[in-house]
Amino acid sequence: MMTLASKEEQIVRDYMDEVYQAVLDRNPGETEFHQAVKTTFESLLPVFVKNPVYMEKGVLEQLVEPERIITFRVPWVDDAGKVHVNRGFRVQFNSAIGPYKGGLRFHPSVNVGIVKFLGFEQIFKNSLTGLPIGGGKGGSDFDPKGRSDDEIRRFCQSFMTELANHIGPDKDIPAGDIGVGPREIGYLFGHYKRLKGGFPAGVLTGKGIEYGGSLGRKEATGYGTVYFVQEMLKDVQDSFKDKTVIVSGSGNVAIYAIEKAQEFGANVVACSDSSGFIYDENGIDLDTVKQIKEVNYGRIHEYLDTHPNAEFIEGNENIWTLPCDIALPCATQNELDGEAAATLVKNGVKAVAEGANMPSTEEAIQIFQDGNVLFGPAKAANAGGVAVSALEMSQNSMRLAWTAEEVDEKLHAIMESIYKNAKEAATEYGYEGNFVAGADIAGFLKVANVMIAQGIAD
Repeated sequence: MMTLASKEEQIVRDYMDEVYQAVLDRNPGETEFHQAVKTTFESLLPVFVKNPVYMEKGVLEQLVEPERIITFRVPWVDDAGKVHVNRGFRVQFNSAIGPYKGGLRFHPSVNVGIVKFLGFEQIFKNSLTGLPIGGGKGGSDFDPKGRSDDEIRRFCQSFMTELANHIGPDKDIPAGDIGVGPREIGYLFGHYKRLKGGFPAGVLTGKGIEYGGSLGRKEATGYGTVYFVQEMLKDVQDSFKDKTVIVSGSGNVAIYAIEKAQEFGANVVACSDSSGFIYDENGIDLDTVKQIKEVNYGRIHEYLDTHPNAEFIEGNENIWTLPCDIALPCATQNELDGEAAATLVKNGVKAVAEGANMPSTEEAIQIFQDGNVLFGPAKAANAGGVAVSALEMSQNSMRLAWTAEEVDEKLHAIMESIYKNAKEAATEYGYEGNFVAGADIAGFLKVANVMIAQGIAD
């Protein structure tokens, strides 16, 4: 005989299945978006059993539908005079707790489904920071690799010509992401100024320090990921000291995750880019990586030019076969699959934290959890970047500039709070030790309650 509790649970399951099926039907082919929605729903089951008001108010139905999706063409001219046309996107997903906030990604893989997945995750990530920012994301299928500065400038100006109609300091505040760094942000901001006039510093974050950017923003996502791992390790009376660490990627997130892990006493032996990965058993020389990636915009194999004893291996799939204590996937979505996760567990990995957005597949996450590996999900572990973006917004509003030490202290406190809230939410709803569920629940509760309070979910 079915108990009352199991009846209530089945009602919620049926409701969530119905909403999820509608997501599949209305968003065909958007597999990353489907994945993000599905994993979040799985975490929220006990929340809806305990709080049926969320079902009565139709919170989920509204949460999975963006408030606005903007798509536009981006024509630009290359150095040879040829006209190209790319697609631009901005998904303004949820503004319940603040203006839309989320990065811009310039990469050939960008499409509306990718942007929706990123924007959906951003809702909860931004909520977890405790700062008043809603969820959004954007970008283009433009590939900046191999393009000259002039070509990138012309593209950015064309992109902003349309995007400027939809953003503003109190409405939607983009930042950078893959393919969008300080150079691109500078071009975008400069053109927004020409179009709108004045000095609207708060319209973009990730700006140069000289014109309203925040010290510590470049480092924030990578540092924040390591701070989150530090909190997980503290709970089992451990630390980074003398640990072997692997980091995928070699952009901002990866570089500054490496920097902070090394500062905490770890030996980081590998990092990568889209061409392959380097392995240096003596520890990655971060100054060399910074020169290659931040100054020369080069490829990671160039590391061997000055460190001939290191190895370069083409392709990225084997980076996770290297034995390590801590793995930090900091490149892109779904880069770490079940086979890689099983290898990491077999080789004795103690902790994994996602510096990138959803870099681990569902199967990989399950393998880590079954193997009692400490696992920090992206929406918690990589929230440091958007947290410091929000701190940049605060400094712009107050016409102040905090020191790097002040920003880092605030970032560290935010990451500690995210860890604490995710841990407590997981325990309260029967997921003790599961930070995936805890982050989903803690992020959801704030947004859902505000939606109801504002009469949005009604």
